[in-house]
Amino acid sequence: MFKPKKHVPFRVSKRLIWISSISLGILTSIPKIADHHFDPAEGIADFAVTSGFALLIWYYNIYTIPAYAKKTGRKNVISPQLFKGLGVGLILMFLLSSIQYYILSHLNFGPKMLMYEVRGILINLTFYMFIHILYQTYINQQVVRELERSMAANLEAQYELLKQQVNPHFLFNSLNTLKYMVESHDGQSAEFIIKLAAFYRFTLDSLKLNILSLREELAIMDSYVYLLKARFEDGLLVTQNLDAHVQETFIPPFTLQLLIENCIKHNIVSLEKPLHIRIYREEEYLIVENNLQERKIPEPSIGLGIKNISQRYLHLSDKEIEILKTDDTFTIKLPILHTI
Repeated sequence: MFKPKKHVPFRVSKRLIWISSISLGILTSIPKIADHHFDPAEGIADFAVTSGFALLIWYYNIYTIPAYAKKTGRKNVISPQLFKGLGVGLILMFLLSSIQYYILSHLNFGPKMLMYEVRGILINLTFYMFIHILYQTYINQQVVRELERSMAANLEAQYELLKQQVNPHFLFNSLNTLKYMVESHDGQSAEFIIKLAAFYRFTLDSLKLNILSLREELAIMDSYVYLLKARFEDGLLVTQNLDAHVQETFIPPFTLQLLIENCIKHNIVSLEKPLHIRIYREEEYLIVENNLQERKIPEPSIGLGIKNISQRYLHLSDKEIEILKTDDTFTIKLPILHTI
């Protein structure tokens, strides 16, 4: 059974953050060390301000860039978040420089402050661009992973559908019904054979497709219902009230057949207690509804019918199927697919 991969959160290596911040601090201190009038306290303060600023800007951008992108959906490099980050950086650098000035009060605060602010803007822009590129790469990787997951789920759904269509239980019942009809000289025997052949021809042809028109799906369903009614007679009633417009929409192959099969597996179907399955449209949903008369012992089932349908709809649409159950009815709501 296919299991989707867990969502991988966006992260930046802590080692990269700390090494780059410390390296920037060292680089900015080198000119001070090379100076003949080197002041160790001033060099250490310079290192601490730059490294501390770099660390804070790293984490600020790591948390704010993804949050902004998720909230707005924007991918542009130049955005309000960039200017907001620059403003935060200027204030942050001013505060760190002020702390340094109060510790080393002999420094000329004006030129020193200007130098720090320019340095802060350059560091901020560099980190912003780097994190923005990293995050966009991460998003692209997530899209690829989701596409792979969706394709794998769809392949699994198609495989499970194939196993259900080549259902020996259904074929065995159909052949038993045909045997009874032939032995009783039923005039509908030839029609039954034609419908059975047509149904399996539809099965083989449609399994190559991810989607087909609702009109074609209804034709497959009619053949399937005809075979079932030869077995259940008036114990099974399937009605549909769909206009020509909705029949031109699309649906995954054999969806209706699987839902009808699911109804029969879990409900009593008899002349005394007929099972009525209704198919109609309600807003942007195709409704499949049946009266609920659950079996105490349902027919053997691998429990993949509705799950199969759900997986295929998730592959084709951003809407999920809905399942509603009351004391009297069981309802499946299928999103209407207007385009392939």
